[in-house]
This record gives sequence, C-alpha cells and structure tokens, in this order.
Amino acid sequence: MSKHVAVLMGGWDSERQVSLWSGEACAAALETKGYRVTRLDVGKDVYTRLEALKPDVAFNALHGPWGEGGAIQGMLETLRIPYTHSGVLASALAMNKDKAKMIFAQVGIPIARSVVADRHDAAREHLIPPPYVVKPVAEGSSFGVIIVKADRSHPPQELLRDDWPYGDKVLVESFVDGLELTCAVMGAPGEERALGIIEIVPEESLAFYDFEAKYKKGGSVHILPARILPDVYQRIEMLAVMAHRALGCRGVSRSDFRYDAEGTGELVCLEVNTQPGMTGTSLVPDMAAHSGIAFADLVSWMVEDASCDR
Repeated sequence: MSKHVAVLMGGWDSERQVSLWSGEACAAALETKGYRVTRLDVGKDVYTRLEALKPDVAFNALHGPWGEGGAIQGMLETLRIPYTHSGVLASALAMNKDKAKMIFAQVGIPIARSVVADRHDAAREHLIPPPYVVKPVAEGSSFGVIIVKADRSHPPQELLRDDWPYGDKVLVESFVDGLELTCAVMGAPGEERALGIIEIVPEESLAFYDFEAKYKKGGSVHILPARILPDVYQRIEMLAVMAHRALGCRGVSRSDFRYDAEGTGELVCLEVNTQPGMTGTSLVPDMAAHSGIAFADLVSWMVEDASCDR
C-alpha cells in the first residue's frame, strides 16, 4: 500500500498564500509518484485533525514563524508523525535571524554587522550608519524588510505604524552591495551536498528581491549557475553546507548570501531557510533540476527522508 502523506499548507502566518502555492505543487507532484495525499489547510485545530487522520508522513509545506519556527515540528513530535524538513531546534534557530547569525559567527561563516532593537528605537535614530536593512527578526518572504539608503537622513518611520504586523523586535543589518545569491543543500546528515548557486536579478522596477520579485511571474530572473568565479562558487557552496550543519538542519535548506563582486569582495551569509518555497517560481526546484533532480523526485525524496526526532 502506498504511503499516506498529509501535506500541511496554508496556516495563519503572513506567508499563508505562499504556503498554499507550495503545498499544492508538492501535493500534485506526490500524487504523480503514487502517494496517497491529503491536502490539509492548517488551522488551530490541526492537532485533532492530524490525530484523526493518522498519516504515515506529514509533508510540512507551511511557511512563516509558526509553520517553520519549531511549533508545528514540536506538535508532530508529540503525535509521533514522521515529518519533512528540519526538527524543532534547527527550525527555531533558523527562524530567529539573530540567533542564527550568532551561530554562523562561531563556526566562521561571514555575516554582516547588525544589532537587534525595538522597532520604535530603530525609528528614532540610525542605530548603525546607513546604508542598512531593517528586517523583522522572525519573518520570511521579505515581509517587513526596509532598505535605508546611504543618503537617507532619517530612520524609517514606517516602523512606527500602529498596524505594524511583524513584532517589535527588528534586526538592523549593514547593507552589502552587490549580487543576491542563494544555494540549496540537501541530503542525509553527514552526506549533505550543495545543489548549485543561483544569482537572483529582480525585475528593474523592483527595489530589491521582495515578495513581488519572489512570486510574481517575471518578477526576477534566476541565473544558474551564478556568474561568479569558480573559487567563490565553491566557497559559497561550502558555506551553505556549513550553515546547514551548524544549525542542525535536515532534509532540504536554502542559504542566502550577498556578494560585492565589483567592489570590496565582501561575502556574507544572510540567513538559512529551513522550509524554502516550492512554488512554480521558487529557487530550490530550479537548483534541484540543475543537479538532475526532477521536482517530483525531490519531493518524493523528502517524504522518504521524513522522520521524528529530527
């Protein structure tokens, strides 16, 4: 009998729509591989629904703090349902950008200068010299990201909005000019390998690789392999595997980098995504295909890799 896979998608975080896109793509691919699939739009009753459903595997296609920050992973551990992607601790560490950067620094992965602050303080004065980036400590898909350019005299007043939905803690991080690069990693512990590096070029009208650039058709161009020197390419692949292992990630992850190829040569790791997008415009499927792994084979591998105690 084929495995019964519950694809967890949707949820109530800001990345709900992205999760629905990812989940549907993965569910459809798993059905082509012969799995019995239940699409589960996750609500606050997810525990009782999973308890009744009793799937063989939970494919976690959720995005955002609750879905990829350790909470759903802990619930799946309690239910003893094998699940995909990273476990509780790695998920929580990667979602908290500041904690992840502390670990990167300890193992020698280069990072940009940054401070964590209350958003009200970051709106009152420049906490580091411009240019810099302000981002929520625990969000994805570029939600809440603000770029403060070098000639901007005042800090971003958007942070004072009464309806600011991304929490009071923000990361204020030096802006590294240059290329936006990303590298996927997959494999069993000790056997992880990089799947290549994409150079991301947002459509000219967009300020940076924001939500629209990520998910709108034509919002960005993915150049694979990235147009960088071979030694830099190899170094970024090595750093991506190092970051994956340092956080204790499992399954598939994606590490994002900035590289000032034309100027200082500075290279920094920005963050690790433990549950990268799996939509039609997403990066990991592109890198997997470049490595000879079809999308359906990628998601099937993730199901077969699923376990508890990750």
